[in-house]
Amino acid sequence: MSESEHSIARLVVGSERFEILIDPEKAWQMKQGAKVDIREAMISDVIYKDAKKGLRASREALQKTFKTLDPYEIGKIIIQRGEIQLTARQRKELIESKRKQIIAYISRNCVDSKTGLPLPPTRVELLLDEAKVSIDPFKDAKEQALEIIKALKAKIPLKISKTLLEIRASPQYASKVYPLLPRYGEVLKSQWLEDGSWKGEVEVPSGLQLELIDKLNKMTRGSIEIKVVSKS
Repeated sequence: MSESEHSIARLVVGSERFEILIDPEKAWQMKQGAKVDIREAMISDVIYKDAKKGLRASREALQKTFKTLDPYEIGKIIIQRGEIQLTARQRKELIESKRKQIIAYISRNCVDSKTGLPLPPTRVELLLDEAKVSIDPFKDAKEQALEIIKALKAKIPLKISKTLLEIRASPQYASKVYPLLPRYGEVLKSQWLEDGSWKGEVEVPSGLQLELIDKLNKMTRGSIEIKVVSKS
């Protein structure tokens, strides 16, 4: 690997700064939870206080902060908890991934306030392009989506909408239906009846309402009671 492909992972703890030289691709994979050998992610076993100046962190600072002098154990912590300087390609991929999350959130949670209909992902994507929305690759997708929704309201009649569903599943399917519901929304009421059936109320993003109803009908072969209680 050439020197230009090296990068730095940095962790600041109080007034102390710790840096390591990394393979940005492997370090980023490790940060995302992939199983990567730390020795492959780190270019060297030196822990710096300033890598560009070649200044090493003191043994005292390392022991006090990490409770160990093992450079690879320290390297893992720096990668997992710290900041990684990404390559241009990695940054582009991260922005695209975050953009997809934001589009999915808006599509699932918003409706056209005039028609009450959900906004398809393709329409949301076009709206983002028209509004020239900037995506922060490191900021929470939901947090960014809520800010973007406010901006888009100035262009189109848009609102966050939720639907309250009342559901009753027969004993034959109750044990399959109930675990599915939290994946789509919030279970507000839950009751297991003496005959083994389940009934309750679930609040779901309106954009997911039809998908959930379709899923439940297929799962139970139509043997389920679903009622729209309210929309907000």
